[in-house]
Amino acid sequence: MSGQENRMKSFKNKGRDNQEMRRRRADVSVELRKSRKNDQLLKRRNVNVDDEPPSPLQEQKQTTAPMSIAEIVQALKAASNTRELFLAVQATRKLLSRELHPPINEVIEAGIVPKFKDLLDRSDEPSIQFEAAWALTNIASGTSDQTRTVVGSGAVPEFIKLLSSPHKNVSEQAVWALGNIAGDGPDMRDFVIRSGIIPPLKALITPETPAAFLRNITWTFSNLCRNKNPAPPPEVAVAVLPTLVELIHHCDTEVLADACWALSYLTDGTNDRIQQVVASGVIPILVKLLSCGEVSVMTPSLRALGNIVTGTDEQTQAVINANALGGFRGLLESKRTNLCKEACWTLSNITAGNVNQIEAVCESKLLKPLVAVLNSGEYKCQKEACWAVSNFTTGANVQQIVKLVHAGVVGPLCDMLVVKEAKIVMIALDALNNILAAAGQLDQKSKICSMIEEIGGLDKIETLQTHSNESIYEKALHIIDKHFPLEDEEVVEIMPQTNEQGTFQLNVAQSIPAGGFNL
Repeated sequence: MSGQENRMKSFKNKGRDNQEMRRRRADVSVELRKSRKNDQLLKRRNVNVDDEPPSPLQEQKQTTAPMSIAEIVQALKAASNTRELFLAVQATRKLLSRELHPPINEVIEAGIVPKFKDLLDRSDEPSIQFEAAWALTNIASGTSDQTRTVVGSGAVPEFIKLLSSPHKNVSEQAVWALGNIAGDGPDMRDFVIRSGIIPPLKALITPETPAAFLRNITWTFSNLCRNKNPAPPPEVAVAVLPTLVELIHHCDTEVLADACWALSYLTDGTNDRIQQVVASGVIPILVKLLSCGEVSVMTPSLRALGNIVTGTDEQTQAVINANALGGFRGLLESKRTNLCKEACWTLSNITAGNVNQIEAVCESKLLKPLVAVLNSGEYKCQKEACWAVSNFTTGANVQQIVKLVHAGVVGPLCDMLVVKEAKIVMIALDALNNILAAAGQLDQKSKICSMIEEIGGLDKIETLQTHSNESIYEKALHIIDKHFPLEDEEVVEIMPQTNEQGTFQLNVAQSIPAGGFNL
């Protein structure tokens, strides 16, 4: 089974040829991997700055020439007092804190890591603990192999003990190191969790915790929630959600952003994992943050809400009930491509819901801005808008499809028939087929057919009969046979009478919006 087929079978079923319409985060996982540096860093290196203050308890800042690695190794062996040891450790840290090309491999190959791991236990010399922890943090910020060298030395239990250090600079550096290790991947994340990080990490959060320290703590929590295949153990969400609920009310932008990222990771999974987050009560504050004006916060807030609406109708309804749709017009019109794309993706999962949820999208006056994205947005936004529109036409009632046509959707849908991505062509064809079927129920299919033909849509559908993708060929052939028969096979349709306003008077049992199919 191909990746695309497997992905589609994991969505919520709404009957589109046995393919499901809800689209989980795996749908855009490749793109997310490409852009993750813009979202949130997996690892962070602590680099030197020009005005770097002396390390705590340091007598004076070093002014001598930097030591080489060979000199450092010799100094570590020959150190006869605490001062000499401190200077050797600090020299190592400074080498590893260079902004460009830090010699991480050279330090590892020199056998320094085990020595520094042992120095983490020097509670009698917190300045040495701090410098050693900083150096190991920067090694752990490197490649996976470099991170594993730190873990293999036995540093993780030592770092966890340092979380309770009375010296805040030491405990903060331990937080940073553990965050880098947890960010390496699922196995390192779970190793850090099993080693007991969560209780002492939570204990560091108090009303007196400085904002800078709290940022590192929150980022480390986000790395404990990050990654799938496998996802974090279910008990992790139970343990960290109360803390995240607290952090998401903080006033610091970086703390808010990382707390929202953590929630977005926890919601990127099965419905029972989504429910854990829903039950925590964070949805209203996530909705509020959508309009905070800080893109670094809005992006993960929207992503978390978008993940929630991939779940059940009840979970989707919880987002709608929090008035999330009220802020979507601004997101759809945002000049930030990623915000617009995420908003369309989220709407595609809401329009995959029930008729009442589709009606909520209509009542929020989102159809015209959604169609505007489909018409003239960047392609990756158009793609998601096309999904949203196609899902809408699959689950909507006839009255709702009338509203969508009134919003001008037919032309942009026809334009999507010439894109290179076969899946998008297919869902555009699905949407047009659904609109034509609805028009047929209203005895107005000829008018929609004429519109499609006049804007060149019929030519595009006919061209698709030679498409290399068999499903597209079959769908195009079906639409032409069913809705555009040859003239000598056409059945004459009785055109409805016009009313006093000049619009068509529809003779159907359903209640149609005033003005009818005023196209």
